[in-house]
Amino acid sequence: MATTPPPSAPAEEPPAVGTPSSEPWDRLRDSFAMADCDSDPAVQAWAHRYTANPRRFEQRLAQSLPRLRFIQGIAEKHQVAGEFVLLPWVESRYLPVQGRGRQPAGMWQIVPATAGSLGLRVNRHFDGRMDVAAATEAVMTMLRRYQDQFQDWRLTDYAYNAGEFAVRKLVARHGAPAEQPVIPKLPVRNVTREHLVKLLAIACVVRQPDRFHVQLPTLPAEQHLVAVPIKQAMSMSSAAQHAGMSVDALRDYNAAFLNNRIDPDYAHTLILPGDRVDQFVEAMQHIGASAAAGDADPVPTTVKTTHTVRPGENLWTIAKRRGVAVKQLKRWNRLHDDRVRPGQVLQLTAP
Repeated sequence: MATTPPPSAPAEEPPAVGTPSSEPWDRLRDSFAMADCDSDPAVQAWAHRYTANPRRFEQRLAQSLPRLRFIQGIAEKHQVAGEFVLLPWVESRYLPVQGRGRQPAGMWQIVPATAGSLGLRVNRHFDGRMDVAAATEAVMTMLRRYQDQFQDWRLTDYAYNAGEFAVRKLVARHGAPAEQPVIPKLPVRNVTREHLVKLLAIACVVRQPDRFHVQLPTLPAEQHLVAVPIKQAMSMSSAAQHAGMSVDALRDYNAAFLNNRIDPDYAHTLILPGDRVDQFVEAMQHIGASAAAGDADPVPTTVKTTHTVRPGENLWTIAKRRGVAVKQLKRWNRLHDDRVRPGQVLQLTAP
């Protein structure tokens, strides 16, 4: 599975991957390679649609910012146009969407067949499409390959949505599109054409936030995401305890692990906010030293946890997110059916 190669760093600290430096919005604008806000009325229309509620837009973008910044560093490494750093906004709003069956999954919305071609492992224990580091590395590699082939970032976006071979056939039949109009007049599906419009629209908002009466959020350095190497398996709850953060927060950035178990056989890194890294690394070093000395692990590998049911949740979604079986939740909580109510506290481990 693809992983992001770490830059050089002091031996006592794990490498930070995809952590941008100062003024990242300006740097992102400088990396844009496609048309601006006034290139097409449809682009402006979608930009206004995104920002119809400015405060809600700002909140959603702020929630997405840790992943966005992480992606930015990897895109720069592959010399991919900055607009594609914003691609997960179009696909999923940067959420680690779970897929069932043949449905797409992850913030990049990758289907299982594409995951296989990208080298992302998908099984009942792990879904590489939701691995922030590996999936982003794979997608950026693919986008770079599309661009090298088509020499047009617009066609690169079309290929991402419609498939490489479909775009190759279009170009063979109709030729490469002219620079104008900005949205190529090629016989593609409406959803493919609109995909490019949406991507240019969110880039338009980043270009000119004042035009849409929004402010772009900032991200303190301690909240930048870091890919921390892991060498031993552990439960998600144990890792959260080592990092000093909630299980839900840790799982949100490491949703690829489906069964509540972090396993280096599937991914070699764990994604953590920068201010959680030192505590986690120190805990791992302490465990390693204790193991080398033949002592018992002083940190428990499992922790009793509970979950308070939120509006809109059901037993299946809770079980899937927590990596347990529905029948286990029912047995541990003495439930006679699948009904749960908001505010209900569920036991997530055997009593």
